[in-house]
Amino acid sequence: MIRALFLAVLFLAGAAHAEPSEDMFEKLRAAPSDSEAHDVAMDIWASWMESGSPTVDVIMQRGVDAQTGGDLETARAFYDRAILIKPDYAEAWNRRASLFLMDENYPEALRDLNETLRLEPRHFGAWSGLGIMFEQMGSPKNALEAYREARKIYPRMQQAIVAEKRLSKISEGQGL
Repeated sequence: MIRALFLAVLFLAGAAHAEPSEDMFEKLRAAPSDSEAHDVAMDIWASWMESGSPTVDVIMQRGVDAQTGGDLETARAFYDRAILIKPDYAEAWNRRASLFLMDENYPEALRDLNETLRLEPRHFGAWSGLGIMFEQMGSPKNALEAYREARKIYPRMQQAIVAEKRLSKISEGQGL
């Protein structure tokens, strides 16, 4: 009986979705250097990769491995499966959105990025993905807004900083 209770507690503890703490996001916002901000951002990404389901975690890792190896079709199949099993898992939606962005499939990318942000509004990667998509679609004002949202969460995000500088000149004009 005690063993069964112990196993049940372990199962329930493992079922919790690992979300980054508010403290992690505060450290990210207040990081005094780019390298410290990067380290905290990587910790947040690691938390996002923990779905709370060992099965989904394995599927996601296989998807990441396939994506890293250039097998995007297999990666998408893994991300599809992760979403099917755990539709409230933001990182699966975000990873699949990245594949749609690579294919310039903007309707699908937008759907997945919106779902990511509905589930995790602090997902600076999804905000950056929106910025990339809007920029590729020729909408610099919307891209700038998305990058600025990313920077509210991750002020030292280099991709967003560079994009914001470039796009603010286009969207807001240059001073005399």
